[in-house]
Amino acid sequence: MEYLIVKWLHVLAAIVALGSNVTYAVWLSLAGRDPKSLPFALRGVRTLDNRFANPSYVLLLLTGLLMVYLVRLPLTLPWLATALVLYILTTVIGIFAYGPALRTQLRLAEVPGPDSDEYRRAARRGLQLGVSTIAIVVVIVFLMVVKPSLWA
Repeated sequence: MEYLIVKWLHVLAAIVALGSNVTYAVWLSLAGRDPKSLPFALRGVRTLDNRFANPSYVLLLLTGLLMVYLVRLPLTLPWLATALVLYILTTVIGIFAYGPALRTQLRLAEVPGPDSDEYRRAARRGLQLGVSTIAIVVVIVFLMVVKPSLWA
């Protein structure tokens, strides 16, 4: 029963984390129709990231490692090791690239504004980083669910 509770928390955290991330495109697409609302939308994305997505990613790591411990899986299983490396990569991108890019995008949305070349470059960078991060997370979800034999 303990394992199932931890697994439930793990799945719930995955839904919240990835679900939050996917909504960012909707927020920014809607704000693109009304540039005055862009700073509000970017602050909303930042809030979702800081209060929901990021804590859920931390919970994912903790519950994932706890499940590995409970069922005595070796961390060297190819699908698990690959997922952990991708998790670390995503964390590094989030902390050192996406977070700063989002802060820059928000600052530039306010001054000089969304019509500036600076803002457009920052928005492109944020989009590239966001799409890359989501793609990596989707691969991690695939590895966790399918557990493929990557090297046989």
